[in-house]
Amino acid sequence: MKNLPSTFTRRDFLKFSAAGVFGLLMAELGLDKVRAGAPPLKRQGRTTWSSLTIYDKPSFSGTVLNLYGRDVILPITEELYIEGEHAYNHRWYRIGNEGFAHSAYLQPVVTSYNLPVLDIPESGVLAEMTVPFMSIRLGAGYYFKPKRRYYYGTTYWVNQIVQDPNDGTYWYRIFDSYTKDHYYVPSYSLRIVPDEELAPISPNVAPEEKHIYVDIATQTVVAYEGDVPVMTSLVASGWGGTPTPAGTFSTYHKAPSVHMTDGAGDAANYDLPGVPWVSFFTGNGDAFHGAYWHNDFGDPRSHGCVNTPDSVAKFIYLWSTPYVPPREDYIHLPGQGTRVEVIDER
Repeated sequence: MKNLPSTFTRRDFLKFSAAGVFGLLMAELGLDKVRAGAPPLKRQGRTTWSSLTIYDKPSFSGTVLNLYGRDVILPITEELYIEGEHAYNHRWYRIGNEGFAHSAYLQPVVTSYNLPVLDIPESGVLAEMTVPFMSIRLGAGYYFKPKRRYYYGTTYWVNQIVQDPNDGTYWYRIFDSYTKDHYYVPSYSLRIVPDEELAPISPNVAPEEKHIYVDIATQTVVAYEGDVPVMTSLVASGWGGTPTPAGTFSTYHKAPSVHMTDGAGDAANYDLPGVPWVSFFTGNGDAFHGAYWHNDFGDPRSHGCVNTPDSVAKFIYLWSTPYVPPREDYIHLPGQGTRVEVIDER
Protein backbone atom coordinates (compact mmCIF):
# COMPACT_ATOMS: atom_id res chain seq x y z
CA MET A 1 0.00 0.00 0.00
CA LYS A 2 1.34 3.42 -0.96
CA ASN A 3 0.83 6.20 1.56
CA LEU A 4 1.42 9.88 0.96
CA PRO A 5 3.72 11.58 3.47
CA SER A 6 1.85 12.60 6.60
CA THR A 7 2.72 16.23 5.84
CA PHE A 8 1.18 16.11 2.35
CA THR A 9 -1.56 18.73 2.78
CA ARG A 10 -3.97 20.32 0.33
CA ARG A 11 -1.59 23.28 0.10
CA ASP A 12 1.25 20.89 -0.83
CA PHE A 13 -1.00 19.21 -3.36
CA LEU A 14 -1.87 22.47 -5.10
CA LYS A 15 1.79 23.51 -5.25
CA PHE A 16 2.76 20.03 -6.45
CA SER A 17 0.21 20.17 -9.26
CA ALA A 18 0.93 23.77 -10.23
CA ALA A 19 4.62 22.95 -10.62
CA GLY A 20 3.76 20.96 -13.73
CA VAL A 21 5.19 17.68 -12.47
CA PHE A 22 2.41 15.74 -14.16
CA GLY A 23 2.15 17.72 -17.34
CA LEU A 24 4.29 15.33 -19.38
CA LEU A 25 1.37 12.99 -19.94
CA MET A 26 -1.35 15.53 -20.67
CA ALA A 27 -0.60 15.65 -24.40
CA GLU A 28 -1.81 12.07 -24.60
CA LEU A 29 -5.24 12.93 -23.26
CA GLY A 30 -6.78 14.03 -26.53
CA LEU A 31 -7.11 17.68 -25.55
CA ASP A 32 -5.74 19.13 -28.80
CA LYS A 33 -7.74 21.57 -30.90
CA VAL A 34 -10.22 20.01 -33.28
CA ARG A 35 -8.65 21.84 -36.21
CA ALA A 36 -4.89 22.37 -36.23
CA GLY A 37 -3.98 26.01 -36.76
CA ALA A 38 -7.36 27.30 -35.60
CA PRO A 39 -7.37 30.38 -33.35
CA PRO A 40 -7.53 29.65 -29.62
CA LEU A 41 -11.06 28.97 -28.46
CA LYS A 42 -12.45 31.39 -25.92
CA ARG A 43 -13.01 29.84 -22.53
CA GLN A 44 -16.54 29.91 -21.21
CA GLY A 45 -18.44 28.68 -18.20
CA ARG A 46 -21.81 26.94 -18.08
CA THR A 47 -23.83 27.41 -14.93
CA THR A 48 -24.70 23.97 -13.58
CA TRP A 49 -26.99 25.05 -10.75
CA SER A 50 -30.15 27.14 -10.52
CA SER A 51 -28.39 30.06 -8.87
CA LEU A 52 -24.88 31.34 -9.62
CA THR A 53 -23.82 34.52 -7.84
CA ILE A 54 -21.62 37.19 -9.40
CA TYR A 55 -19.65 39.28 -6.88
CA ASP A 56 -17.70 42.52 -7.26
CA LYS A 57 -14.58 40.74 -5.98
CA PRO A 58 -13.48 37.09 -5.60
CA SER A 59 -14.98 36.78 -2.14
CA PHE A 60 -18.24 35.53 -0.67
CA SER A 61 -18.27 38.75 1.36
CA GLY A 62 -18.31 40.83 -1.81
CA THR A 63 -21.25 42.79 -3.12
CA VAL A 64 -23.69 40.69 -5.12
CA LEU A 65 -23.92 42.06 -8.66
CA ASN A 66 -26.03 39.45 -10.40
CA LEU A 67 -27.61 36.01 -10.18
CA TYR A 68 -27.80 33.55 -13.07
CA GLY A 69 -29.95 30.48 -13.49
CA ARG A 70 -28.93 27.13 -14.89
CA ASP A 71 -27.38 26.65 -18.34
CA VAL A 72 -26.28 30.24 -18.86
CA ILE A 73 -23.02 30.58 -20.81
CA LEU A 74 -20.63 33.16 -19.38
CA PRO A 75 -17.17 34.34 -20.52
CA ILE A 76 -14.27 33.22 -18.31
CA THR A 77 -11.44 35.72 -18.72
CA GLU A 78 -9.26 34.82 -15.74
CA GLU A 79 -8.80 32.02 -13.22
CA LEU A 80 -7.76 32.96 -9.69
CA TYR A 81 -6.82 31.00 -6.56
CA ILE A 82 -8.01 32.80 -3.44
CA GLU A 83 -7.18 31.11 -0.15
CA GLY A 84 -9.28 31.69 2.94
CA GLU A 85 -12.58 32.18 1.12
CA HIS A 86 -13.55 28.52 0.93
CA ALA A 87 -12.57 25.49 3.00
CA TYR A 88 -11.20 23.47 0.06
CA ASN A 89 -12.09 24.98 -3.32
CA HIS A 90 -10.01 28.11 -3.86
CA ARG A 91 -10.73 28.57 -7.57
CA TRP A 92 -12.60 31.66 -8.73
CA TYR A 93 -13.31 32.95 -12.23
CA ARG A 94 -13.39 36.48 -13.54
CA ILE A 95 -16.54 36.76 -15.66
CA GLY A 96 -15.65 39.23 -18.42
CA ASN A 97 -16.05 42.77 -17.12
CA GLU A 98 -18.99 41.83 -14.94
CA GLY A 99 -17.40 40.46 -11.78
CA PHE A 100 -16.32 37.19 -10.18
CA ALA A 101 -17.91 33.79 -9.62
CA HIS A 102 -16.86 30.85 -7.47
CA SER A 103 -16.05 27.79 -9.56
CA ALA A 104 -18.16 25.15 -7.79
CA TYR A 105 -21.14 25.34 -10.14
CA LEU A 106 -19.55 26.77 -13.26
CA GLN A 107 -18.41 24.10 -15.71
CA PRO A 108 -15.48 25.30 -17.88
CA VAL A 109 -16.43 24.82 -21.53
CA VAL A 110 -15.59 26.00 -25.02
CA THR A 111 -17.75 26.17 -28.12
CA SER A 112 -16.11 24.11 -30.85
CA TYR A 113 -18.00 23.21 -34.02
CA ASN A 114 -17.20 20.09 -36.02
CA LEU A 115 -17.45 19.09 -39.66
CA PRO A 116 -19.67 16.04 -40.24
CA VAL A 117 -18.05 12.63 -40.60
CA LEU A 118 -19.99 10.90 -43.36
CA ASP A 119 -18.61 7.39 -42.94
CA ILE A 120 -20.16 6.09 -39.71
CA PRO A 121 -20.02 2.30 -39.20
CA GLU A 122 -23.19 0.53 -38.07
CA SER A 123 -21.31 -0.75 -35.03
CA GLY A 124 -20.96 2.84 -33.88
CA VAL A 125 -18.18 5.25 -32.96
CA LEU A 126 -17.52 7.18 -29.79
CA ALA A 127 -18.25 10.91 -29.88
CA GLU A 128 -17.74 13.79 -27.46
CA MET A 129 -19.94 16.86 -27.01
CA THR A 130 -17.91 20.00 -27.84
CA VAL A 131 -20.52 22.71 -27.29
CA PRO A 132 -21.84 23.86 -23.88
CA PHE A 133 -25.10 21.97 -24.37
CA MET A 134 -27.39 20.66 -27.08
CA SER A 135 -31.02 19.53 -27.02
CA ILE A 136 -31.62 16.04 -28.32
CA ARG A 137 -34.51 15.24 -30.66
CA LEU A 138 -36.39 12.12 -31.68
CA GLY A 139 -35.70 12.73 -35.36
CA ALA A 140 -33.12 14.31 -37.65
CA GLY A 141 -34.41 17.85 -38.03
CA TYR A 142 -35.07 21.05 -36.14
CA TYR A 143 -38.82 20.55 -36.61
CA PHE A 144 -38.73 17.65 -34.14
CA LYS A 145 -39.51 18.78 -30.60
CA PRO A 146 -36.37 19.27 -28.47
CA LYS A 147 -36.05 16.96 -25.48
CA ARG A 148 -33.48 17.00 -22.69
CA ARG A 149 -30.05 18.55 -23.03
CA TYR A 150 -26.71 16.83 -23.44
CA TYR A 151 -23.71 18.67 -22.01
CA TYR A 152 -20.13 19.58 -22.83
CA GLY A 153 -17.61 16.78 -22.31
CA THR A 154 -20.20 14.01 -22.28
CA THR A 155 -19.65 11.00 -24.52
CA TYR A 156 -22.03 8.95 -26.65
CA TRP A 157 -22.16 6.22 -29.27
CA VAL A 158 -23.05 7.46 -32.75
CA ASN A 159 -24.23 4.80 -35.20
CA GLN A 160 -25.62 6.79 -38.13
CA ILE A 161 -25.47 10.16 -39.88
CA VAL A 162 -28.64 11.51 -41.48
CA GLN A 163 -29.13 14.54 -43.73
CA ASP A 164 -32.31 16.54 -43.36
CA PRO A 165 -33.67 16.95 -46.92
CA ASN A 166 -35.43 20.17 -45.93
CA ASP A 167 -32.40 22.26 -45.05
CA GLY A 168 -29.41 20.00 -45.79
CA THR A 169 -28.22 19.84 -42.19
CA TYR A 170 -26.47 16.71 -40.94
CA TRP A 171 -27.51 14.93 -37.77
CA TYR A 172 -25.87 12.15 -35.79
CA ARG A 173 -28.01 9.36 -34.41
CA ILE A 174 -27.08 8.40 -30.85
CA PHE A 175 -27.95 5.07 -29.28
CA ASP A 176 -28.63 5.08 -25.54
CA SER A 177 -28.03 1.55 -24.28
CA TYR A 178 -29.90 2.29 -21.04
CA THR A 179 -33.15 3.55 -22.54
CA LYS A 180 -32.71 1.50 -25.76
CA ASP A 181 -33.73 4.60 -27.70
CA HIS A 182 -32.19 6.61 -30.52
CA TYR A 183 -31.77 10.37 -30.31
CA TYR A 184 -30.47 12.94 -32.78
CA VAL A 185 -28.22 15.97 -32.43
CA PRO A 186 -26.72 18.31 -35.06
CA SER A 187 -23.44 16.83 -36.26
CA TYR A 188 -21.54 20.05 -35.52
CA SER A 189 -22.07 19.51 -31.78
CA LEU A 190 -20.20 16.19 -31.55
CA ARG A 191 -16.58 15.33 -32.22
CA ILE A 192 -15.98 11.80 -33.42
CA VAL A 193 -13.16 10.47 -31.24
CA PRO A 194 -10.44 8.98 -33.47
CA ASP A 195 -9.20 5.49 -32.66
CA GLU A 196 -5.65 6.69 -32.04
CA GLU A 197 -6.89 8.98 -29.27
CA LEU A 198 -8.09 5.90 -27.40
CA ALA A 199 -4.69 4.20 -27.39
CA PRO A 200 -3.46 3.18 -23.93
CA ILE A 201 -1.16 5.50 -21.98
CA SER A 202 2.16 4.01 -20.82
CA PRO A 203 1.46 0.59 -22.37
CA ASN A 204 5.09 -0.47 -21.88
CA VAL A 205 4.85 -0.14 -18.10
CA ALA A 206 4.14 -3.53 -16.53
CA PRO A 207 0.51 -3.68 -15.30
CA GLU A 208 1.64 -4.65 -11.80
CA GLU A 209 3.70 -1.44 -11.62
CA LYS A 210 0.60 0.71 -12.00
CA HIS A 211 -1.59 1.51 -9.04
CA ILE A 212 -4.01 4.21 -7.94
CA TYR A 213 -4.17 5.70 -4.46
CA VAL A 214 -7.27 7.54 -3.22
CA ASP A 215 -7.05 9.44 0.08
CA ILE A 216 -10.54 10.23 1.33
CA ALA A 217 -9.27 12.57 4.07
CA THR A 218 -7.48 14.87 1.62
CA GLN A 219 -9.82 14.14 -1.32
CA THR A 220 -6.93 13.37 -3.64
CA VAL A 221 -6.08 10.69 -6.17
CA VAL A 222 -2.55 9.79 -7.22
CA ALA A 223 -1.57 7.38 -10.00
CA TYR A 224 1.78 5.64 -9.58
CA GLU A 225 4.12 3.80 -11.90
CA GLY A 226 6.21 1.94 -9.38
CA ASP A 227 7.12 4.58 -6.81
CA VAL A 228 6.81 7.47 -9.25
CA PRO A 229 3.62 9.57 -9.18
CA VAL A 230 2.52 10.37 -12.74
CA MET A 231 -0.85 12.05 -12.10
CA THR A 232 -2.66 13.66 -9.20
CA SER A 233 -5.90 15.53 -8.75
CA LEU A 234 -8.47 16.65 -6.26
CA VAL A 235 -11.60 14.50 -6.34
CA ALA A 236 -15.11 14.40 -4.90
CA SER A 237 -15.78 11.05 -3.23
CA GLY A 238 -18.94 9.59 -1.71
CA TRP A 239 -20.64 11.31 1.19
CA GLY A 240 -23.36 10.74 3.78
CA GLY A 241 -24.99 7.34 3.48
CA THR A 242 -23.16 6.51 0.24
CA PRO A 243 -19.44 6.76 1.06
CA THR A 244 -16.75 5.54 -1.27
CA PRO A 245 -15.75 2.15 0.17
CA ALA A 246 -12.27 1.85 1.66
CA GLY A 247 -10.12 -1.12 0.73
CA THR A 248 -8.19 -2.66 -2.13
CA PHE A 249 -9.90 -2.99 -5.50
CA SER A 250 -9.10 -3.07 -9.21
CA THR A 251 -10.36 -1.36 -12.36
CA TYR A 252 -11.66 -4.59 -13.85
CA HIS A 253 -14.58 -3.16 -15.82
CA LYS A 254 -14.60 0.04 -17.84
CA ALA A 255 -16.67 1.99 -20.35
CA PRO A 256 -16.04 5.26 -22.23
CA SER A 257 -19.68 6.34 -21.84
CA VAL A 258 -22.31 5.35 -19.27
CA HIS A 259 -25.88 6.51 -18.72
CA MET A 260 -26.00 6.56 -14.91
CA THR A 261 -29.33 6.41 -13.11
CA ASP A 262 -30.69 5.21 -9.76
CA GLY A 263 -28.74 2.16 -8.67
CA ALA A 264 -25.81 2.80 -11.03
CA GLY A 265 -23.04 3.98 -8.77
CA ASP A 266 -22.80 7.76 -8.58
CA ALA A 267 -26.20 8.39 -10.10
CA ALA A 268 -28.60 7.43 -7.28
CA ASN A 269 -31.59 9.78 -7.54
CA TYR A 270 -30.12 11.15 -10.75
CA ASP A 271 -30.49 10.56 -14.46
CA LEU A 272 -27.13 11.34 -16.06
CA PRO A 273 -26.58 10.34 -19.68
CA GLY A 274 -23.15 10.38 -21.25
CA VAL A 275 -21.02 10.19 -18.11
CA PRO A 276 -17.51 10.06 -19.61
CA TRP A 277 -14.47 7.83 -19.07
CA VAL A 278 -15.79 5.42 -16.46
CA SER A 279 -13.39 3.05 -14.69
CA PHE A 280 -15.36 0.87 -12.27
CA PHE A 281 -13.47 -0.61 -9.33
CA THR A 282 -16.26 -2.43 -7.46
CA GLY A 283 -19.18 -4.61 -8.45
CA ASN A 284 -21.58 -2.07 -6.92
CA GLY A 285 -20.89 0.58 -9.55
CA ASP A 286 -18.27 2.63 -7.69
CA ALA A 287 -16.03 4.20 -10.32
CA PHE A 288 -13.72 6.99 -11.37
CA HIS A 289 -15.48 9.20 -13.91
CA GLY A 290 -15.92 12.72 -15.19
CA ALA A 291 -18.61 14.99 -13.75
CA TYR A 292 -20.32 17.62 -15.87
CA TRP A 293 -22.91 18.55 -13.22
CA HIS A 294 -20.44 20.31 -10.91
CA ASN A 295 -16.91 21.70 -10.76
CA ASP A 296 -16.40 21.30 -7.03
CA PHE A 297 -13.53 18.95 -6.26
CA GLY A 298 -11.91 18.59 -2.85
CA ASP A 299 -14.86 17.55 -0.68
CA PRO A 300 -17.13 14.47 -0.55
CA ARG A 301 -20.29 15.03 -2.58
CA SER A 302 -20.98 11.93 -4.71
CA HIS A 303 -23.10 8.83 -4.22
CA GLY A 304 -20.14 6.48 -3.86
CA CYS A 305 -18.09 7.14 -6.98
CA VAL A 306 -14.90 9.18 -7.21
CA ASN A 307 -15.79 12.25 -9.28
CA THR A 308 -12.82 13.75 -11.12
CA PRO A 309 -12.31 16.44 -13.74
CA ASP A 310 -12.95 15.01 -17.20
CA SER A 311 -9.27 15.08 -18.19
CA VAL A 312 -8.33 13.10 -15.08
CA ALA A 313 -11.07 10.53 -15.68
CA LYS A 314 -9.83 10.15 -19.25
CA PHE A 315 -6.26 9.67 -18.05
CA ILE A 316 -7.29 6.95 -15.59
CA TYR A 317 -9.43 5.27 -18.26
CA LEU A 318 -6.61 5.16 -20.83
CA TRP A 319 -3.76 4.53 -18.40
CA SER A 320 -5.29 1.77 -16.28
CA THR A 321 -5.82 -1.81 -17.34
CA PRO A 322 -7.60 -3.57 -18.93
CA TYR A 323 -7.33 -1.75 -22.24
CA VAL A 324 -10.68 -1.07 -23.93
CA PRO A 325 -10.47 -1.31 -27.76
CA PRO A 326 -11.80 1.79 -29.58
CA ARG A 327 -15.05 0.24 -30.83
CA GLU A 328 -15.91 -1.55 -27.57
CA ASP A 329 -18.56 0.07 -25.38
CA TYR A 330 -17.73 -1.96 -22.25
CA ILE A 331 -15.18 -4.45 -21.01
CA HIS A 332 -15.55 -6.70 -17.96
CA LEU A 333 -12.61 -8.82 -16.86
CA PRO A 334 -12.89 -9.94 -13.21
CA GLY A 335 -9.53 -10.61 -11.62
CA GLN A 336 -7.76 -8.11 -13.85
CA GLY A 337 -7.30 -4.36 -13.71
CA THR A 338 -5.06 -1.78 -12.09
CA ARG A 339 -4.88 -1.96 -8.30
CA VAL A 340 -6.84 0.75 -6.45
CA GLU A 341 -6.17 1.58 -2.80
CA VAL A 342 -8.87 3.66 -1.10
CA ILE A 343 -7.80 4.91 2.33
CA ASP A 344 -10.16 6.62 4.76
CA GLU A 345 -8.42 7.78 7.95
CA ARG A 346 -10.81 10.56 8.90
